Amino acid sequence: MDAAISAIDPIARARGWLPANDDPARPQMTLATTGVDGFPAARTVLLSAVTPTGFSFNTDRNSHKIADIEADSRVCLVIVWPNFYRQLVVQGEAHRQSDDELAAAYARRSPYLRHLAWLNSAQFARLPLLERRRQWAAAEAEHPEGPLDVSPHWTGYSVTPTRMLFWESATDAASRRTEYSRVDAGWTVDYLPG
Repeated sequence: MDAAISAIDPIARARGWLPANDDPARPQMTLATTGVDGFPAARTVLLSAVTPTGFSFNTDRNSHKIADIEADSRVCLVIVWPNFYRQLVVQGEAHRQSDDELAAAYARRSPYLRHLAWLNSAQFARLPLLERRRQWAAAEAEHPEGPLDVSPHWTGYSVTPTRMLFWESATDAASRRTEYSRVDAGWTVDYLPG
């Protein structure tokens, strides 16, 4: 069966699966990039938000993943639900967030994640554990709600999907994947074995 144009917006479908953007329990997802050395690279990041146009995440400006994205903006995101009855795979192009988007994402962060945005650096990581604890406690004492200003070391990207795969298990039938691919007319939909 050939893929047909979908009446369903897959980003809206994903938003129905995911918690609201203001929910403090943000899901983790795997972010896969092509490394500057040509090898695939993957790591776990927090999903910051889902908007009508895509998926966003935030991270340290000096991280390897940012260097990877600057060299090749094509990425893949994988979100697996803890009970493993659902999985969402998103392929697309990553674009740097605007200053307003970055500020809004930072404002939604917990105090812990705000401190992390300021302290999470290669220099901090090289410190012995006791010194990291000391500096963290000092930062928490100075700013119990986390620093209010966005860290200059913090950035964010939004991923505009070009392909999305929804996998759902079925205990009484074979599971399947629903594949949406972006085309000029919207999205095509096809069904694949699980």
